[in-house]
Amino acid sequence: MNKSTDPQGKPLPSLCAHHIDPHAYPDGVAFLDGQYLPMSQARISVLDWGFLHSDATYDTVHVWEGRFFRLDLHLDRFFGGLEKLRMTIAFDRDGVAEILHYCVALSGHRAAYVEMLCTRGASPTFSRDPRDAVNRFMAFAVPFGSVANAEQLQRGLHVAISDKVRIPPASIDPAIKNYHWLDLVRGLYDAYDRGAETALLLDFNGNVAEGPGFNVFCVDDGKLSTPAVGVLPGITRRTVFDLCAEAGLAVAAADVSVAALRQSDEVFITSTAGGIMPVTMIDGIPVADGKVGAITRRLMAAYWQKHDDPVWSSPVRYP
Repeated sequence: MNKSTDPQGKPLPSLCAHHIDPHAYPDGVAFLDGQYLPMSQARISVLDWGFLHSDATYDTVHVWEGRFFRLDLHLDRFFGGLEKLRMTIAFDRDGVAEILHYCVALSGHRAAYVEMLCTRGASPTFSRDPRDAVNRFMAFAVPFGSVANAEQLQRGLHVAISDKVRIPPASIDPAIKNYHWLDLVRGLYDAYDRGAETALLLDFNGNVAEGPGFNVFCVDDGKLSTPAVGVLPGITRRTVFDLCAEAGLAVAAADVSVAALRQSDEVFITSTAGGIMPVTMIDGIPVADGKVGAITRRLMAAYWQKHDDPVWSSPVRYP
C-alpha cells in the first residue's frame, strides 16, 4: 500500500511544519517560558490540563493611568490559589510583580487588563496523575476592558437572574479564581434570551450569588449588603468595604434573596474589569426609579479617585 494514501486510496493530508494561526488577538504582551511575546504568539499545548480539565488558577489586576491598582491584594490571592491547588512556580511574589510590570511596560498600555495564571501543565508521558504534570506560569497585559460599556455605566446595566446554580463551595473553593465558567456561561445565555445584558446566578440555597466575573451589592435605607456564601471574595468587593469604612456607610456580607434584590433602592456590581458599575434593571423591571442611585455614584467616584493614592496603587515603570 502506498504510505501516502489511506485504506480507501485517498491521499493523506500534508503534515505542516508549524501552525499558522488565522485568528486576531488584542494588542498586548505575554510572558511564557521565560520569553516576552506578542499576544498572538502566546500558546499552550492542547495536552495542558488547564485546557483539558480547567485545572488552573489565575488572577487579574488592572492598570489605570499608568498605575497598578491594589496589586498586593491580587498577588495574595494568586499565591493563595497556588498553595490550595498544590501548584508551584519558579517565581516569588516580587518575581511575578516584576513580570507583570514588564508585560505592561513593553505593551505601552496606560490602561490595561493584566493577568497572571498557572495551569497544571502537562505530563511528558501523558500520565493522568496530576502530580506528574509540570506546572506552567504565564502572564499577559492587554488593553483595559470593562464588564459595562460607557453607555451602560451612565444608565445602568440590565440584568437577568438566572435559575442556574453557581458551583457550590463544597465542590470548588470560590476563593480560588478558576476557569470553571460553564454555569456562568449558561446564565449569560439565559440573560441574552430574555433581552438582558448580563446575568446573576443563584447559590445552592436559592439566594443571589454572583455573575460572570463580578460580585453584586444592594442598597436599602442607606445600608449595603452583598452575598456572603458561594462567591469569589473579589478585590473590588473588598474595596467597596474599605470605601464604606472611610465614608461611614454600613455594609455587610449576608444572604441576599432574589426578592430582596429586586426590591432594593440601589444595585451595583463590582469587578476588576470595570470597577463599580450600576444596575438599573432586573428581569425587565426598574430598580427603584430606574436611575443610578446616589450611593452608587458616590462610591464610583471614590473608587476611581483612589487610583491616584499611593497607598492603593503603584506606578508602572515604563521605558
